[in-house]
Amino acid sequence: MFIEQPPSLYRAFFPGAIWRMPAEAKCVYLTFDDGPIPGITPWVLDTLDRYGVKATFFCVGDNVRKHPDVYRMIIDRGHRTGNHTYNHIQGIRFMTSDYLDNVRRAGEYIDSTLFRPPHGHMRLRQVLGLRQSYHIIMWDVVTRDYSPHMNPAGVLGVVKKYTRNGSFIVFHDSLKAERNMKQSLPPAIEWLMAEGYAFKIIDI
Repeated sequence: MFIEQPPSLYRAFFPGAIWRMPAEAKCVYLTFDDGPIPGITPWVLDTLDRYGVKATFFCVGDNVRKHPDVYRMIIDRGHRTGNHTYNHIQGIRFMTSDYLDNVRRAGEYIDSTLFRPPHGHMRLRQVLGLRQSYHIIMWDVVTRDYSPHMNPAGVLGVVKKYTRNGSFIVFHDSLKAERNMKQSLPPAIEWLMAEGYAFKIIDI
């Protein structure tokens, strides 16, 4: 549970970060990390179109540089994007100045006020620095679709067990997550719809 839905104590280490949206109407926020990747991100976009769902994509700056056409597809289809660093780096492994520079470099390719830290790891000074320019978006449900120890049924099970009103649900449009994500995303969307959830982009 610590990974899938971090407890309040862990969340307290990231002052000002947003883990879940307060919502009166029943809704969730699908998010995708680590793209854009040819062959994977377009598949996600086609799937979302099929269900009439909008989502938020936290993109890696170097991937956007390499695949600007795929990034443009995300924008053109009405989804929102966020900054996920330039090289998908973990904040705790870098000095604050170097980490913030990496985020700024990604910002040259990703025009967004949303930021999500790779792996969810940051130093306090990094949190405080990024808060000046970004809404820091964490998660309420991480599917673990990237894990070699998970299977599609397990990923779907995480969605069913932990989703609640206002949840940020994290999938990954990445090579590492491809098999689990592609087999679990459609049934996850269908289950969420059957449960009465509407889908929103992160619009703050």
